[in-house]
Amino acid sequence: MKLYLSLFFSIFLFVSCSNDADFEPETEADILQYLENNNLNATKTSSGLYYVINNEGTGARPTSDSFVTVDFKGYFLDGTVFDQSDSIGVSFGLNLIIEGLKEGIQLFKEGGDGILLIPSNLAYGSAGSAVIPGDTVLVFDIKLIKIIDYDAQNEADILHYIEDNNLEAQKSDSGLYYVINEEGTGTTPTSNSNVTVAYKGYFLDGTVFDESDGNGISFGLNQVILGWQEGITYFKEGGEGVLLIPSSLAYGNNGSGPIPGGAVLVFDVKLISVN
Repeated sequence: MKLYLSLFFSIFLFVSCSNDADFEPETEADILQYLENNNLNATKTSSGLYYVINNEGTGARPTSDSFVTVDFKGYFLDGTVFDQSDSIGVSFGLNLIIEGLKEGIQLFKEGGDGILLIPSNLAYGSAGSAVIPGDTVLVFDIKLIKIIDYDAQNEADILHYIEDNNLEAQKSDSGLYYVINEEGTGTTPTSNSNVTVAYKGYFLDGTVFDESDGNGISFGLNQVILGWQEGITYFKEGGEGVLLIPSSLAYGNNGSGPIPGGAVLVFDVKLISVN
């Protein structure tokens, strides 16, 4: 699955730009003229969004906080394309994008496709963005490829990883998987303990995204992701093992920094001390 910052991810991802002095603000009249010129039979929502459903689709329908994969082409009323996905689409959370897309994508079921005509008040407003002039209507050809169920996908991926690597893992009620290679003999931490842990964090494909040195780092367990907050408490001082953390116990659907949305995280951990 490809994850990247598409142009329409959020109105806050782009700096404002001044309007072209010769540009006339586009209004609903321009949308109606476009519909007439292109023989489109569009429906208008209460927010002012216009949409055309070519194919409603047959799968599930997303909600406002769903994570989806969409194939799209974005262009202005004059046909100029300003952004476009590749054939596999782009994945994102609907809570991260402009209001017109957030509303419009929910009008389709998986497999559905159509057109969204988004007035500027549901897009980039009067300020515009780096490549979008202010008061501009945006048109999107949209295909909703799928709604991503990360809980089910993470579970399947973790189980596959455990099998491939011959791990004897236990699963907690929260969905965390853990392997205790050595339990340790010292103090057992609680979820509020301050601990020193040596670790290596990597994705299921083995790519390392973070690693401490042998001395470890110290932190409060109430300050870290839920998978760590729970997982470290399964060890005593001197213990070590592996944590396989689903995204719901890590950085969720949206991710953070180098962690993409929906990512399972694997940590080799050694609990050096409970401080």
